[in-house]
Amino acid sequence: MPDALTIETVELRKRYDDIEALRGLDLRVPRGSIFGFLGRNGAGKTTAIKVLLGMAKPSGGSARVFGIDANGGEAAVEIRRRTGFVSEEKELYDAMTVDEIVRFTASFYPRWRQDLDARYRREFGLRSDASVKTLSRGTRSKLALLLALCRGAELLILDEPTSGLDPAATEQVLQALVAHAAGDGVTVFFSSHQIAEVEQIADRVAIIDRGRAVVDGALDDLREQYRRIQCVFSGDAPSASLRADGIARVRREGRVMTVTSSAGADAIAAEARARGAVSVDVMPLTLKDIFLDAVEAAEE
Repeated sequence: MPDALTIETVELRKRYDDIEALRGLDLRVPRGSIFGFLGRNGAGKTTAIKVLLGMAKPSGGSARVFGIDANGGEAAVEIRRRTGFVSEEKELYDAMTVDEIVRFTASFYPRWRQDLDARYRREFGLRSDASVKTLSRGTRSKLALLLALCRGAELLILDEPTSGLDPAATEQVLQALVAHAAGDGVTVFFSSHQIAEVEQIADRVAIIDRGRAVVDGALDDLREQYRRIQCVFSGDAPSASLRADGIARVRREGRVMTVTSSAGADAIAAEARARGAVSVDVMPLTLKDIFLDAVEAAEE
């Protein structure tokens, strides 16, 4: 695996009895990036994370983290040693206080960052004597994130890191992730249903559906390349397929044909005009638009 990649999967597959959770997933996560991992419930995100951490064995293909094969054994232990993981459930020891769980976790990590420990206790409003079992969902999320951020990890894998947080706390956590990635060169791989949050801080994204990546790339490139082209005809929109490259999805409704393009919007617009379109409008797409079009197209 090239040194520039922290995570790489190639044709990754995982089957549970009759359910194929991953169906040839390809991912390339550059070192030092903030990588947003998007998909609907059941798309395969959690399964992919489990395979990367050695918590589930793939049925086919390969997964490498830090250049290490993630397929169980001592390799998986080494990956987890170098990775900070926050699950969606935010599992914590309820019988402990905040201070006790922080000191307990720190004892396993020689590179524990006491400076970040003090900083995030203060910024996240975590009282040292507070019992973990009494913490709100949002405060548990912040405590779980502190435990991941302070251990000196090279990779953070975060599953819904802002769940339970109010808007102000969400902004605080997102800025902490950006600062951590920029200051320490840490790779952040995070799964989220909050597309606006991904769009705010990620520099690369992958959208998966039914166990495969349907969109993958640098966020700035996706914003630059993806377009919606609305073509209006004097009669019904033509049923024949357009031949230009870069067509991701085509919808027809009466006189209107709407094309989502991943590249080559100008060529698609020119072909539509050549086929008799009386009006052609080319519009940029947000990440939410790209997400919705990608998962809806995968169902067609």
